Amino acid sequence: MTTSLRTGAVLMTAVLAALTLACTRAPGRAEVVSGPIDLHEWIAKQVASMSATGPYRDPDRSERESGRKAFDAVVRGDLAVAEKLFGDLGFRITQGTDLRTGRAVRIYWADPETGWGGLLVDPSAPARSVVEVPHPAYDLNTEKLGLSLYRALPGSLMLMAGAQRQAAGGEADVAHNDRSMFQVFAVAAAGHGLPQLQLHGFADRSLPGADAVVSTGSAAHNDLAVRIARELEADDRQVCRAWVSRCTGLEGRTNVQGAAAGDAEFIHLELGWSLRRDLSDRDRVRDAVVAAWA
Repeated sequence: MTTSLRTGAVLMTAVLAALTLACTRAPGRAEVVSGPIDLHEWIAKQVASMSATGPYRDPDRSERESGRKAFDAVVRGDLAVAEKLFGDLGFRITQGTDLRTGRAVRIYWADPETGWGGLLVDPSAPARSVVEVPHPAYDLNTEKLGLSLYRALPGSLMLMAGAQRQAAGGEADVAHNDRSMFQVFAVAAAGHGLPQLQLHGFADRSLPGADAVVSTGSAAHNDLAVRIARELEADDRQVCRAWVSRCTGLEGRTNVQGAAAGDAEFIHLELGWSLRRDLSDRDRVRDAVVAAWA
Protein backbone atom coordinates (compact mmCIF):
# COMPACT_ATOMS: atom_id res chain seq x y z
CA MET A 1 0.00 0.00 0.00
CA THR A 2 1.34 3.46 -0.92
CA THR A 3 1.85 6.21 1.65
CA SER A 4 -1.08 8.20 0.27
CA LEU A 5 -3.39 5.19 0.42
CA ARG A 6 -2.30 4.42 3.98
CA THR A 7 -2.90 8.03 4.98
CA GLY A 8 -6.33 7.95 3.38
CA ALA A 9 -7.20 4.72 5.19
CA VAL A 10 -6.13 6.18 8.53
CA LEU A 11 -8.19 9.31 7.93
CA MET A 12 -11.23 7.26 6.92
CA THR A 13 -10.89 5.13 10.09
CA ALA A 14 -10.70 8.29 12.20
CA VAL A 15 -13.79 9.73 10.53
CA LEU A 16 -15.76 6.53 11.04
CA ALA A 17 -14.70 6.38 14.70
CA ALA A 18 -15.80 9.98 15.21
CA LEU A 19 -19.15 9.30 13.57
CA THR A 20 -19.65 6.20 15.72
CA LEU A 21 -18.86 8.18 18.88
CA ALA A 22 -21.25 10.92 17.82
CA CYS A 23 -24.00 8.37 17.33
CA THR A 24 -23.46 6.76 20.73
CA ARG A 25 -23.46 10.15 22.42
CA ALA A 26 -26.39 11.74 20.63
CA PRO A 27 -27.96 14.36 22.90
CA GLY A 28 -30.85 13.05 24.98
CA ARG A 29 -34.37 14.30 24.42
CA ALA A 30 -35.88 16.47 27.15
CA GLU A 31 -39.55 15.74 27.76
CA VAL A 32 -41.71 18.14 29.79
CA VAL A 33 -44.82 16.38 31.07
CA SER A 34 -47.66 18.84 31.55
CA GLY A 35 -49.50 16.58 33.99
CA PRO A 36 -48.46 14.19 36.76
CA ILE A 37 -46.21 11.21 36.10
CA ASP A 38 -47.20 7.79 37.43
CA LEU A 39 -43.74 6.82 38.67
CA HIS A 40 -44.88 3.34 39.66
CA GLU A 41 -46.01 2.71 36.09
CA TRP A 42 -42.88 4.35 34.62
CA ILE A 43 -40.53 2.19 36.69
CA ALA A 44 -42.53 -0.97 35.99
CA LYS A 45 -42.16 -0.29 32.27
CA GLN A 46 -38.37 0.01 32.55
CA VAL A 47 -38.08 -3.14 34.65
CA ALA A 48 -40.31 -5.12 32.28
CA SER A 49 -37.84 -4.43 29.46
CA MET A 50 -34.85 -5.91 31.35
CA SER A 51 -33.71 -9.50 30.88
CA ALA A 52 -30.64 -11.70 31.25
CA THR A 53 -30.06 -11.38 27.49
CA GLY A 54 -30.56 -7.62 27.40
CA PRO A 55 -27.91 -5.03 26.48
CA TYR A 56 -25.26 -3.63 28.78
CA ARG A 57 -21.86 -2.00 28.36
CA ASP A 58 -19.50 -0.19 30.72
CA PRO A 59 -19.07 3.55 30.14
CA ASP A 60 -15.64 4.62 28.94
CA ARG A 61 -13.40 6.96 30.92
CA SER A 62 -14.77 10.11 29.30
CA GLU A 63 -18.36 9.00 29.89
CA ARG A 64 -17.64 8.20 33.51
CA GLU A 65 -16.15 11.65 34.03
CA SER A 66 -19.15 13.32 32.40
CA GLY A 67 -21.47 11.20 34.56
CA ARG A 68 -19.64 12.28 37.70
CA LYS A 69 -19.93 15.93 36.74
CA ALA A 70 -23.62 15.51 35.98
CA PHE A 71 -24.26 13.92 39.37
CA ASP A 72 -22.27 16.67 41.10
CA ALA A 73 -24.43 19.26 39.34
CA VAL A 74 -27.60 17.52 40.54
CA VAL A 75 -26.37 17.62 44.14
CA ARG A 76 -25.47 21.31 43.78
CA GLY A 77 -28.95 21.98 42.41
CA ASP A 78 -27.51 23.20 39.11
CA LEU A 79 -29.97 21.29 36.94
CA ALA A 80 -29.23 23.25 33.76
CA VAL A 81 -25.64 22.00 33.85
CA ALA A 82 -26.77 18.51 34.85
CA GLU A 83 -29.20 18.27 31.95
CA LYS A 84 -26.62 19.45 29.44
CA LEU A 85 -24.19 16.78 30.63
CA PHE A 86 -26.82 14.04 30.82
CA GLY A 87 -28.12 15.02 27.39
CA ASP A 88 -24.64 14.79 25.89
CA LEU A 89 -24.40 11.26 27.33
CA GLY A 90 -27.62 10.30 25.57
CA PHE A 91 -29.81 10.28 28.66
CA ARG A 92 -33.50 10.99 28.21
CA ILE A 93 -34.65 13.73 30.58
CA THR A 94 -38.24 13.74 31.80
CA GLN A 95 -39.68 16.36 34.12
CA GLY A 96 -43.11 16.76 35.65
CA THR A 97 -44.81 16.05 38.96
CA ASP A 98 -45.15 12.82 40.92
CA LEU A 99 -48.73 11.60 40.68
CA ARG A 100 -48.65 10.33 44.28
CA THR A 101 -46.93 13.18 46.15
CA GLY A 102 -47.50 16.17 43.87
CA ARG A 103 -43.80 17.03 44.20
CA ALA A 104 -41.68 17.94 41.21
CA VAL A 105 -39.62 15.11 39.72
CA ARG A 106 -36.88 14.87 37.14
CA ILE A 107 -35.90 11.55 35.64
CA TYR A 108 -32.50 11.10 34.02
CA TRP A 109 -32.53 7.75 32.21
CA ALA A 110 -29.80 6.43 29.94
CA ASP A 111 -30.29 5.00 26.47
CA PRO A 112 -31.59 1.45 27.13
CA GLU A 113 -28.90 0.08 24.79
CA THR A 114 -26.26 1.07 27.35
CA GLY A 115 -28.03 -0.54 30.30
CA TRP A 116 -26.80 2.23 32.63
CA GLY A 117 -30.13 3.11 34.22
CA GLY A 118 -30.33 6.46 35.96
CA LEU A 119 -31.78 8.72 38.62
CA LEU A 120 -35.05 10.04 39.99
CA VAL A 121 -34.54 13.49 41.49
CA ASP A 122 -36.79 15.73 43.59
CA PRO A 123 -35.58 19.22 42.55
CA SER A 124 -37.67 20.95 45.21
CA ALA A 125 -35.40 19.81 48.06
CA PRO A 126 -31.61 19.67 48.56
CA ALA A 127 -30.12 16.22 48.00
CA ARG A 128 -29.82 14.46 51.37
CA SER A 129 -29.66 10.72 50.70
CA VAL A 130 -29.58 8.06 47.99
CA VAL A 131 -31.87 5.03 47.71
CA GLU A 132 -30.22 2.42 45.48
CA VAL A 133 -31.76 -0.43 43.48
CA PRO A 134 -28.87 -2.37 41.89
CA HIS A 135 -30.80 -5.51 40.87
CA PRO A 136 -34.16 -4.60 39.32
CA ALA A 137 -35.90 -7.48 37.51
CA TYR A 138 -33.89 -9.90 39.68
CA ASP A 139 -34.33 -8.96 43.36
CA LEU A 140 -38.07 -8.78 42.86
CA ASN A 141 -39.99 -5.73 44.06
CA THR A 142 -36.90 -3.90 45.34
CA GLU A 143 -37.64 -1.18 42.80
CA LYS A 144 -41.15 -0.81 44.29
CA LEU A 145 -39.74 -0.40 47.79
CA GLY A 146 -37.09 1.94 46.42
CA LEU A 147 -39.76 4.20 44.95
CA SER A 148 -41.75 4.13 48.18
CA LEU A 149 -38.66 5.21 50.13
CA TYR A 150 -37.80 7.88 47.58
CA ARG A 151 -41.26 9.36 48.08
CA ALA A 152 -41.11 9.10 51.87
CA LEU A 153 -37.67 10.73 52.21
CA PRO A 154 -37.78 14.27 50.79
CA GLY A 155 -34.41 15.17 49.32
CA SER A 156 -33.59 11.59 48.41
CA LEU A 157 -32.32 10.51 45.01
CA MET A 158 -33.33 7.12 43.63
CA LEU A 159 -30.52 5.39 41.76
CA MET A 160 -31.58 2.36 39.73
CA ALA A 161 -29.59 0.06 37.47
CA GLY A 162 -30.75 -0.20 33.87
CA ALA A 163 -30.11 -3.87 33.18
CA GLN A 164 -30.83 -7.24 34.76
CA ARG A 165 -27.75 -8.33 36.73
CA GLN A 166 -27.06 -11.37 34.51
CA ALA A 167 -26.89 -9.34 31.30
CA ALA A 168 -23.61 -9.19 29.36
CA GLY A 169 -22.31 -12.28 31.11
CA GLY A 170 -22.80 -10.74 34.54
CA GLU A 171 -21.06 -7.44 33.77
CA ALA A 172 -24.40 -5.73 34.44
CA ASP A 173 -24.22 -6.71 38.12
CA VAL A 174 -23.45 -3.18 39.25
CA ALA A 175 -23.06 -4.17 42.90
CA HIS A 176 -19.89 -6.02 41.84
CA ASN A 177 -18.74 -3.93 38.87
CA ASP A 178 -16.69 -0.86 39.75
CA ARG A 179 -16.67 0.34 36.11
CA SER A 180 -20.42 0.95 35.86
CA MET A 181 -22.24 4.29 35.66
CA PHE A 182 -24.11 3.17 38.79
CA GLN A 183 -20.73 3.08 40.56
CA VAL A 184 -19.85 6.52 39.21
CA PHE A 185 -22.99 7.98 40.78
CA ALA A 186 -22.54 6.08 44.07
CA VAL A 187 -18.92 7.21 44.44
CA ALA A 188 -19.95 10.79 43.71
CA ALA A 189 -22.70 10.51 46.33
CA ALA A 190 -20.19 9.29 48.90
CA GLY A 191 -17.92 12.19 47.99
CA HIS A 192 -20.75 14.56 48.92
CA GLY A 193 -21.28 12.70 52.21
CA LEU A 194 -24.74 11.46 51.22
CA PRO A 195 -25.85 8.33 53.08
CA GLN A 196 -26.72 5.43 50.78
CA LEU A 197 -29.30 2.71 51.38
CA GLN A 198 -28.94 -0.18 48.93
CA LEU A 199 -31.81 -2.65 48.61
CA HIS A 200 -31.37 -6.37 47.92
CA GLY A 201 -33.49 -9.49 48.17
CA PHE A 202 -32.83 -13.07 49.21
CA ALA A 203 -34.82 -16.28 49.07
CA ASP A 204 -36.26 -17.18 52.47
CA ARG A 205 -34.53 -20.58 52.34
CA SER A 206 -31.13 -18.85 52.11
CA LEU A 207 -31.33 -17.77 55.75
CA PRO A 208 -34.16 -19.61 57.53
CA GLY A 209 -35.56 -17.77 60.51
CA ALA A 210 -34.43 -14.31 59.33
CA ASP A 211 -36.58 -11.69 57.62
CA ALA A 212 -33.79 -9.21 56.92
CA VAL A 213 -30.03 -8.76 56.98
CA VAL A 214 -28.69 -5.34 57.90
CA SER A 215 -25.07 -4.71 57.00
CA THR A 216 -22.66 -1.98 55.98
CA GLY A 217 -20.84 -4.30 53.56
CA SER A 218 -17.13 -3.60 53.80
CA ALA A 219 -17.84 0.01 54.79
CA ALA A 220 -17.42 1.19 58.35
CA HIS A 221 -20.07 0.20 60.87
CA ASN A 222 -22.48 3.09 61.48
CA ASP A 223 -25.34 4.17 63.73
CA LEU A 224 -27.86 4.28 60.89
CA ALA A 225 -27.48 0.52 60.42
CA VAL A 226 -28.06 0.00 64.14
CA ARG A 227 -31.22 2.12 64.06
CA ILE A 228 -32.62 0.35 60.97
CA ALA A 229 -32.09 -3.07 62.59
CA ARG A 230 -33.72 -1.83 65.79
CA GLU A 231 -36.76 -0.41 63.99
CA LEU A 232 -37.26 -3.60 61.97
CA GLU A 233 -37.12 -5.68 65.15
CA ALA A 234 -39.58 -3.31 66.81
CA ASP A 235 -41.95 -4.30 63.99
CA ASP A 236 -41.56 -7.92 65.08
CA ARG A 237 -39.08 -8.85 62.31
CA GLN A 238 -36.17 -11.24 62.73
CA VAL A 239 -32.98 -9.39 61.80
CA CYS A 240 -29.47 -10.70 61.25
CA ARG A 241 -26.97 -7.98 62.16
CA ALA A 242 -23.85 -8.53 60.08
CA TRP A 243 -21.62 -6.79 62.65
CA VAL A 244 -22.79 -9.25 65.33
CA SER A 245 -23.00 -12.60 63.53
CA ARG A 246 -22.53 -14.33 60.20
CA CYS A 247 -25.49 -14.05 57.85
CA THR A 248 -24.73 -16.85 55.38
CA GLY A 249 -22.93 -14.72 52.80
CA LEU A 250 -25.63 -12.03 52.69
CA GLU A 251 -23.47 -9.37 54.35
CA GLY A 252 -22.45 -7.65 51.09
CA ARG A 253 -18.74 -7.74 51.92
CA THR A 254 -17.78 -7.65 48.22
CA ASN A 255 -20.20 -4.85 47.31
CA VAL A 256 -18.20 -2.22 45.42
CA GLN A 257 -20.40 0.70 46.47
CA GLY A 258 -19.81 -0.18 50.11
CA ALA A 259 -16.08 -0.47 49.46
CA ALA A 260 -16.05 3.02 47.95
CA ALA A 261 -18.26 4.70 50.57
CA GLY A 262 -15.37 6.03 52.64
CA ASP A 263 -16.68 8.06 55.58
CA ALA A 264 -20.21 8.31 54.18
CA GLU A 265 -22.89 6.03 55.65
CA PHE A 266 -23.65 2.96 53.54
CA ILE A 267 -26.35 0.41 54.33
CA HIS A 268 -26.68 -2.94 52.58
CA LEU A 269 -30.23 -4.10 53.33
CA GLU A 270 -31.18 -7.66 52.34
CA LEU A 271 -34.87 -8.50 52.57
CA GLY A 272 -36.48 -11.92 52.42
CA TRP A 273 -39.32 -12.58 50.01
CA SER A 274 -41.82 -12.41 52.87
CA LEU A 275 -40.95 -8.71 53.30
CA ARG A 276 -40.97 -7.88 49.57
CA ARG A 277 -43.99 -9.83 48.38
CA ASP A 278 -46.89 -7.69 49.61
CA LEU A 279 -47.47 -3.95 49.55
CA SER A 280 -48.38 -3.91 53.24
CA ASP A 281 -45.10 -5.59 54.21
CA ARG A 282 -43.08 -3.28 51.98
CA ASP A 283 -44.82 -0.31 53.58
CA ARG A 284 -43.86 -1.57 57.03
CA VAL A 285 -40.23 -1.86 55.93
CA ARG A 286 -40.44 1.65 54.51
CA ASP A 287 -41.83 3.01 57.76
CA ALA A 288 -39.11 1.32 59.79
CA VAL A 289 -36.36 2.75 57.57
CA VAL A 290 -37.90 6.24 57.62
CA ALA A 291 -38.17 6.14 61.42
CA ALA A 292 -34.51 5.11 61.64
CA TRP A 293 -33.46 7.86 59.24
CA ALA A 294 -35.38 10.48 61.20
